[in-house]
Amino acid sequence: MSSAMSANRTLELASGIHDIARDTWDALANPAGDPFDPFLSWDFLAALEESGCATEQTGWAPHHAVLREECGAIAAVAPLYVKGHSFGEFVFDHAWADAYERAGGSYYPKLLAAVPFTPATGRRLLAGAGPDADQRRDQLAAGLARITERVGVSSLHLNFLAERDRAMLERLGYMMRQGQQFHWINRGYESFDDFLAALSSRKRKDLRKERARAQEGLTIHRLSGDELKPEHWDAFFEFYLDTGARKWGQPYLNRDFFDLLHDRMKDRIVLIMAKDDGEWIAGAMNLMGSETLYGRYWGRAEERPFLHFELCYYQAIDAAIERGLNRVEAGAQGAHKLARGYEPVATWSAHWIPNPGFRDAVSHYLEHERAAVSEEIAELTGHMPFRKTVGNE
Repeated sequence: MSSAMSANRTLELASGIHDIARDTWDALANPAGDPFDPFLSWDFLAALEESGCATEQTGWAPHHAVLREECGAIAAVAPLYVKGHSFGEFVFDHAWADAYERAGGSYYPKLLAAVPFTPATGRRLLAGAGPDADQRRDQLAAGLARITERVGVSSLHLNFLAERDRAMLERLGYMMRQGQQFHWINRGYESFDDFLAALSSRKRKDLRKERARAQEGLTIHRLSGDELKPEHWDAFFEFYLDTGARKWGQPYLNRDFFDLLHDRMKDRIVLIMAKDDGEWIAGAMNLMGSETLYGRYWGRAEERPFLHFELCYYQAIDAAIERGLNRVEAGAQGAHKLARGYEPVATWSAHWIPNPGFRDAVSHYLEHERAAVSEEIAELTGHMPFRKTVGNE
């Protein structure tokens, strides 16, 4: 499928990541000069498809956008899926789907430019570097809107946008939706104690107590690269299945995905595991970019006080400081992260809805929602656990 873009560029939809050469995709997705994003790498997206996790059968049919030059060279790409539902997205539009269908329309299928099952902010319009990179991103965004209207789907969504993409899409008339997450920001800390020193006295004591309680009788291991062994993945996958069954009813990922991820990206993995009397009892998996540690999956075999906070938040902070990373993104939602030094930040998604009546209704809704989210972020920011001024506790 293609759509005329200009005299020398056309937009196509590929049927899978293997239709695009690995080196070509990676040069556009993670060019030199941009922070490395592990979720945008060909290896990560290929693992999702090859394992059967992101396929037409699971409601994630890959249709990656490819902007081509007249000579056939690929000028830009976007990770794009035809969605048969709204699960695994973390930008919730179930109410939109219900309203659209009550009005007599079919909300599904829809188009989604995002990384499956991954609520991490990142680039979505991938054009590499070069003096005309912005022009190619602009053409890609405009072409996606036109294809949405031509193929007859209800809508197009781009989730968890980097600021560069957000500004471009807003200028082109896409509707903007604001959300929020909690990220830990590294302000030059040299150790966890250095971070604690920035907190108020009461919060500092609370965190030390939580960590001590969580670690009672346990050994904690941070594993990466060749340190990762089959026994770790065997245990972790059982933990992941337990969490997935409790939160979603059915886990999104299978064991093949984790095996592929290990084979191709083990040096980008930080697996944090807790052991009690020789037995693994809990684990948290992170992926590492050049600037950010991304907390992704967690699970446990038994409940322990504060163990979730220790493995997912405090150990992640330790790992980020140890590796000189700028931040930790610990996943979606979770106001409980605020008391643990994670700060409220805005997240953004962009939406293109061809139907004018539904577009107007959604636009009105988003205007009010943005105001409410901004107000909530401002209020939460006022309750951060940091010392107000040096020496004033």
